[in-house]
Amino acid sequence: MICVAGRGMASGGRLQETIRMRMSTSDCTVISAIAAFFLSAVVLLSGGPARAAGPLGPFKDDLFSKQTILQTGDDGAFEVIDYDEMRDINGRDQVPQKRVQQKYVALGIRKAQADETLSLDGISLDVTRVGPAQNAAFTVIFIHGRDGDRRLGANDYSFGGNFNRLKNLAAGNGGVYYSPTVKSFDSNGVAAIAGLIRYASAQSPGRPVILSCASMGSQVCWGIARDEASVKRLKGMLVMSGVTDPDFTRSAFYRAKLPLWFAHGSRDPVYSASDQQALFEKLHKAKYPTRFTLFQTGNHGTPIRMIDWRRVLNWIFAA
Repeated sequence: MICVAGRGMASGGRLQETIRMRMSTSDCTVISAIAAFFLSAVVLLSGGPARAAGPLGPFKDDLFSKQTILQTGDDGAFEVIDYDEMRDINGRDQVPQKRVQQKYVALGIRKAQADETLSLDGISLDVTRVGPAQNAAFTVIFIHGRDGDRRLGANDYSFGGNFNRLKNLAAGNGGVYYSPTVKSFDSNGVAAIAGLIRYASAQSPGRPVILSCASMGSQVCWGIARDEASVKRLKGMLVMSGVTDPDFTRSAFYRAKLPLWFAHGSRDPVYSASDQQALFEKLHKAKYPTRFTLFQTGNHGTPIRMIDWRRVLNWIFAA
């Protein structure tokens, strides 16, 4: 259960566009607009009827989804995406690596965002939630890497605005997005995220839960993959710039044949792309549902900036 609600507004249902009123509008129109505004607020606060998960509608696809595919393989499951630092960082950011240009973000989503501390079977977990606390159409959880916390996955302006897009894709389609603070990437961290998965599933029974992990946070994904109770509640996983798990094929996640998407930069100096690609190829040969996106010349943080969240989520929903 939730112990503390911090900042922001609780949310629910589908986000409504802010209604704009001109001074010259008739009284009748003004009254109707005001009524619609308060109805929208009620929906946000109460959590309207859950909608079926996927396929997610477009959100700024012209800015995020138009990527050049340089190479494909393995029946289309493997792809190499063109990445250029001067174009994809310097040309995209107002302040390189810190603040994306305004056109990449839509900040109205902050009305559906709240910082909370959850008590999960005795484990205290700080999270940022975006979307309805209950009756969500689906749940997406992002696990940060070393030296990160919940603020990383909730930052609208860093990583080219990609987290802002994820928040809008989730809450705008009736889902909920959680960005937790993981204090360690060992069994304690795995236990905390297992609790969050259990909590999210209880809040929205029968609805899919998707786990995504980046960098060292991938150790949490691999740990969750071994937890049968968590796997029963999951729909799929995304691993970005992660460490490889040589024993993944022994996990409950593998036995359940849940979809798994890898994303990596070809020049990642922290975790080798070739190691992760070798695991992907092993899975693909075994007819396992998996995809691999390699960003040509990309570094460790490139997949977080460049991953097409809508495409990944829709593939997992459909798998």
